[in-house]
Amino acid sequence: MKRFHFAAWLLFLLVFPVSAPVLAADDEAELTAMLQHFLANADKREVHEDFWAEDLVYSSSSGLRFGKADIMQGFDNAPADSSEAPAVVYSGEDIDVRLYGDMAVVAFKLVGKPADGSETLYYYNTGTFAKRDGRWRVVAWQATRIPPATGS
Repeated sequence: MKRFHFAAWLLFLLVFPVSAPVLAADDEAELTAMLQHFLANADKREVHEDFWAEDLVYSSSSGLRFGKADIMQGFDNAPADSSEAPAVVYSGEDIDVRLYGDMAVVAFKLVGKPADGSETLYYYNTGTFAKRDGRWRVVAWQATRIPPATGS
């Protein structure tokens, strides 16, 4: 009986440290891919619907605070199927994902390239994600504009 307990504990100790980092790496990769997909498709209503949690708190770089309903309302008057290119194409750089169980903080530099060739915009963004029912959603977001002299 003692042999069984020892073998069970040994197996637990061997498996647990290996599985935890693998799960963390999977979540980190999932969050990074989710962010990049969102940024590349930021002009699409369904992408916003899937990205933001219903209880989102968004603090914008202009000093406004709002929620998901406000973001979604911005799509109400947009054409349902626009084939026009977005006015600004977004991407993320220097992505830093930090996992805390079913919560995660994702910090990155947002790069916005206007289609008209005007000055590229840079922001520091930090998103707090919650994993609910197996799906990551953003519950809080903070955006800070980087001044042009230091952005690039």
